[in-house]
Amino acid sequence: MTQPIRANSILPAHREDIELQTADGLTLVGELARPLDREPVATVVCLHPLPTHGGMMDSHVFRKAAWRLPALAGLAVLRFNTRGTSSVRGTSGGVFSSGVDEKYDVAAAIEFAEFADLPHIWLLGWSFGTDLTLMHGLDPAVAGAILLSPPLRFSQPRHLAAWAAEGKPLTAIVPEFDDYLRPAEATERFAAVPHAEVVPIAGGKHLWVGDAEKVLDEIVSRVAPSVEVPLPRTWDGPMETGDMNAYANRTTAAFADVPMPRADQR
Repeated sequence: MTQPIRANSILPAHREDIELQTADGLTLVGELARPLDREPVATVVCLHPLPTHGGMMDSHVFRKAAWRLPALAGLAVLRFNTRGTSSVRGTSGGVFSSGVDEKYDVAAAIEFAEFADLPHIWLLGWSFGTDLTLMHGLDPAVAGAILLSPPLRFSQPRHLAAWAAEGKPLTAIVPEFDDYLRPAEATERFAAVPHAEVVPIAGGKHLWVGDAEKVLDEIVSRVAPSVEVPLPRTWDGPMETGDMNAYANRTTAAFADVPMPRADQR
């Protein structure tokens, strides 16, 4: 029976809990979701928003990517909690390091994807995760990167210069009403990377509430260009339902009174 794909819809995939081991001795918890009936055509490694403000591997765009993209687009989706971050999956070792020691976390995720023989590894950062991508993501195994709501808060001009020199694909997907960096300013800032693509999303906001489908389409069109977009909004087959209550206290709104870390706190 054909059913609409809703926010809590979980499509079939091979899902396994994983652990990442960092070079500085930490264990990070995560999940790898792969297509159930075929080899993946590409891989996205998800780097989540600020854990001090509710960011985690289950932040809604990443959760929906893992629940949908293996079935709809043939992608492998690797998501994990950076150091000191908690979610339903568990808590990763260590403590939040304002983007400094997280370099080991990014490296551990890329290394895991390599050892698992996952193809065409792309980094998918969101907010704080975009800074981690720019700062620590230029690994030989990485094919390219997609940045959701990049604040360019912790990353520095030298990181953009490095991406410019490397020439790897870099796409910034920027909401019209972002809290930190809007499309016009993003175009100016990313001019430092001549080949970078800035994609404005009309009406979008930093958290992408109500716009997850648009974001997933933009991701797939770059990571797996052979896959037709927009992706289907219905599914004819088995479908599970996720427990949305598990994430109710992990929203950015719940952390509204928590001061944002400064870029010089590193």
